[in-house]
Amino acid sequence: MPGTGWSPWRWCRGTCPGSVWTSTAQRAAMLGNHVRRTEQLAAGRVPRPELVIWPENSADIDPLRNPDAAAAIDRAVAAVGVPVLIGAVESPPAGGLRNTAIRWEPGAGPTGTYVKRRIQPFGEYMPMRSVVRLFSDKVDGVQRDFTPGTEATVLAMGRARVGIATCYEVAFDDTVIDTVRGGAQLLAVPANNATFGRTDMTYQQLAQSRIRAIEHGRAVLVAATSGVSATVAPDGQVRHQTAQFTPDALVAQVPLRSTTTPATVLGGTVESVLAALGAAGLLAAAAQPLRRRRATRTRPGAG
Repeated sequence: MPGTGWSPWRWCRGTCPGSVWTSTAQRAAMLGNHVRRTEQLAAGRVPRPELVIWPENSADIDPLRNPDAAAAIDRAVAAVGVPVLIGAVESPPAGGLRNTAIRWEPGAGPTGTYVKRRIQPFGEYMPMRSVVRLFSDKVDGVQRDFTPGTEATVLAMGRARVGIATCYEVAFDDTVIDTVRGGAQLLAVPANNATFGRTDMTYQQLAQSRIRAIEHGRAVLVAATSGVSATVAPDGQVRHQTAQFTPDALVAQVPLRSTTTPATVLGGTVESVLAALGAAGLLAAAAQPLRRRRATRTRPGAG
């Protein structure tokens, strides 16, 4: 829709009954679900989108090393005919795993990546492994730690410049601020959430995404494999929302914004000033009894 300032998008999701790390077959099923859903959306029942967003871990089988996974993604992307953001787990021969969002384009394949910078302790890496093992042998379930990314990459997808905060990252001010300052016109939050089951964690993450939308005046697209997925308007209103553990797809128009807000410009400065004022207030309150005792001792006739 040239010139309107709105970008149609779709995201596709599959089902995942539990942790995505349980088996190769389950990881293959996850990828297959997203491929099929994308092909179904490409069947012409709705207008062609400008971009497609898949959730975090939608391609747990590394498509940069596995030809079958790459071919399946190629097929889906060719069918829909627009750039698709793939949530992949990269497994390089050496070093840690990488939680990566890959821009996959028709006829060109992978053309850009964003590597998750804020990785989750006790989920994507195990801190103090030897100490934690004293309390639980489940520590060995994380056999290979993830390696964090270092750059706030913004990916051009169609007319949109998409900033990415993968799952856990949306909780951190600096991660989102860097992305918006880098030119993001809308924000994507690919998420997994399968490990948390049917708890309220996914709703907490949605609330965090709403705050980010308000802070930076950006639409936020939450795409989850098993949790709640949603489109969030720049004013924080949830326009569309899915149920948990339900195969579904959303089609929506969202605004592309390039303006900046005070939260984008000032970043954590306001929080630091407020924290300093709060600390000063506490110190002043704590000093009141001492000042009263001194005043009592210096009054004439005080014993």
